[in-house]
Amino acid sequence: MGAATVAASSSRPMAVAAAIALLAAASFLAAAAAPVPAIYVLGDSLADVGNNNHLPTILRADFPHNGIDFPGRKATGRFSNGKNSVDFLADNLGLASPPPYLALSKSSNANYANGVNFASGGAGVLNSTNKDQCISFDKQIDYFSSVSASLAQSLGQAQAAAHLSKSLFAITIGSNDIIHYARSSSSSAATAGGAGDPSQQFVDALIQALTGQLQRLYDLGARKLVFLGTGPVGCCPSLRELSASKDCSAVANGVSVRYNAAAASLLGGMVARHPDMHYALFDSSAALLRFIDQPAAYGFAEARAACCGLGDMNAKIGCTPLSFYCANRTSHVFWDFYHPTETTARKLTSTAFDGAAPLIFPINIRQLSAL
Repeated sequence: MGAATVAASSSRPMAVAAAIALLAAASFLAAAAAPVPAIYVLGDSLADVGNNNHLPTILRADFPHNGIDFPGRKATGRFSNGKNSVDFLADNLGLASPPPYLALSKSSNANYANGVNFASGGAGVLNSTNKDQCISFDKQIDYFSSVSASLAQSLGQAQAAAHLSKSLFAITIGSNDIIHYARSSSSSAATAGGAGDPSQQFVDALIQALTGQLQRLYDLGARKLVFLGTGPVGCCPSLRELSASKDCSAVANGVSVRYNAAAASLLGGMVARHPDMHYALFDSSAALLRFIDQPAAYGFAEARAACCGLGDMNAKIGCTPLSFYCANRTSHVFWDFYHPTETTARKLTSTAFDGAAPLIFPINIRQLSAL
């Protein structure tokens, strides 16, 4: 091999690295004028846009009838008949929905300046929740740490920090932990009380873990947090179906309310310690209960059974190519035995974006994005 060939060969990695840096810088400059240059998403199946497609897991949605109302009728890995809340959040901000990290990271010219989605179906606050079947919340933060370092390398430390400080960090986590708890707990867990109340001990354990996780995100550059609290998970068709009366699980809903309240207290404490941090917390539990308790008032006809599935309330078996699905998805609150329909996600995101306290506080997402 001649000297010229060797020189050309050795220069290729440098040229590729320079091209990636230029691409990231161009994206950064193009977005700099926008109030929110990017969205970084962490969480569970309510926000997953395809990360689990790249995992050896049974927790996936990259098959019909999922995606039946998505552009191109494509099953993308979203646990929905169409778009999810992250897609609508991006739409409202005039941004493209952030791509899944596990797909983006495989690219030789991955550009993280336009936002990344780390969310993984099955993830919980606790690493034990669906262990080895998803990207745990802690692992998602590890991945974001790598992305943060990559941005610092391509943009420079100061510009990367400025970029992240203007970006939104959308977090939805906790539902899977609560569902697992409700399925495994005894009826005695429903009794509220003091230190001996097992459900309160469980919430305390979640918040203890969440405290370190959110602090770590702050340390890595997150300054604008959108925290989407857990919904009334006891009313999802899967947990309703376990009850002879088909009522919502009081245990699960009670834990969800306490978890959301504790998360609000946690975020308030973080802002007191870090004046440069801002947040918007969405009370998904109260917001979604409006649809469940008064479906007709919000344009729904069915708030108990799933649209897609098999068995009683379409909740015995999840949404698969062999499942039945409803003809009018806009009439259902729930798509499958755990997840909302595209219509429900759109309505909830609209409330979080432009609504007011007590459903979204201390400010809404539009106000947070303008800071």
